[in-house]
Formats: sequence, structure tokens, C-alpha cells
Amino acid sequence: MNTQNMSEKEILTDLLNEEKSLIKEYAENIVESAQPSLRQLLISCMSECSADQYTVFDQMRARNMYSTKQAPEQEVQTAKQNMQTLKQQTGF
Repeated sequence: MNTQNMSEKEILTDLLNEEKSLIKEYAENIVESAQPSLRQLLISCMSECSADQYTVFDQMRARNMYSTKQAPEQEVQTAKQNMQTLKQQTGF
């Protein structure tokens, strides 16, 4: 990719989209893998990729390049509870 003519926002947006795409790919491969050590490796890679994605997102948000809206507290609590239930059900 030639980044010479790209703005900072375009570069960060491209990085963010690539990280999101990688996370989806890891998730698809995790659910298709039956070999436990491969699954663990993919999960580890996806976790690292997710952290990278958040770093790019956070930089964009800090530069006012990516706006988010505040979720109502009840929605946040419901999402947390749903994830906790899913974690208990799946063991992840």
C-alpha cells in the first residue's frame, strides 16, 4: 500500500478495518478447528489482534476521527450479563 498520499485518518481507518477483518478471520477459523492446541493458538492471536484493534480505535477517538455514543447504563449491564452467561455456558 502506498501511504504517501493518504491522510492520517485514512491510514488509521485502513488499519482499523484490517484489524476488524483479521478478528473475523480468526473467529471463523477457531470455530472450524477441532485440534485443541490450534484453537488455543488462534484464540491467543485473536486476543492480541483485538488489543491492536482497540489501540487503533482509541487513537482515532482521541483525535476526534471516530465518534461513539454513550450506551444507556441498562444496556451496558444487560450486555455484561449476557456475556457472563455465555462465558459460563461455553467455558471461555
